[in-house]
Amino acid sequence: MGGRKEMLERIRKALRHPLDSPAPAPQVDQLPPLGPVLAPVPRERWLDAFEAELRQVGGLTYRAASLSELESIWRGILDSARARGIVLSRNPLLATLNLHATLAAWGYSVDVWPSAGQPTDPERERAYREACFAAQVGITGADWALVETGSLVLTSAREGSQLASLAPPVHVVLYRRPQIVETLDQVIAKLGEGWRADGTAPGRSVVFITGTSRTADIEQVLVRGVHGPGELHAVLVEECCCGELPPHP
Repeated sequence: MGGRKEMLERIRKALRHPLDSPAPAPQVDQLPPLGPVLAPVPRERWLDAFEAELRQVGGLTYRAASLSELESIWRGILDSARARGIVLSRNPLLATLNLHATLAAWGYSVDVWPSAGQPTDPERERAYREACFAAQVGITGADWALVETGSLVLTSAREGSQLASLAPPVHVVLYRRPQIVETLDQVIAKLGEGWRADGTAPGRSVVFITGTSRTADIEQVLVRGVHGPGELHAVLVEECCCGELPPHP
């Protein structure tokens, strides 16, 4: 038997039907029911599961149960990064925590994207873009923390410019317990709920951040921080941290 015939004979045996006849169509009522990709996680374990997944991909996790703990976490990260310049997104949680004023009082150079509704101009955008690429640390909030992949989901609707999460070598994300969701399907559904009545999206972009920037393209050696942050710090901000602050002006 020639090589071609032998190959075709093996295919026939594997398929269990002649090659010149169509494969039998599966019976729809015999197909297994669709189910979740991963086993469900009980709600009380969502935070633990999210943190475990994030650590698997190189992220670092923290929990702040008081304002003093939160400030201690910030100082530790900034000291480790030897930060001089810091950029902030416009996420409302950062404003609630008076983060801009706190960091400026500690002596850091801080740039922040204008709040929603405030006008921006080309010169202001250019200056912020340059600050993002010069800064050692970018601090943002998040829309959701995704349990099944340990991902943080950021939208431009809430953050404004996404560069604070992409350009500096160190990225710090602040989030709250109500923002933790179990599955990607839930995130997609929530994104769909954000569309306006006229069919336009509330933001231009969505970023899914799963660990640090990394590549193994060169000789299969894993390198972090090649085309984005080499460090990712996810800080859970408990509600009592915000309750300790006076109302934000």
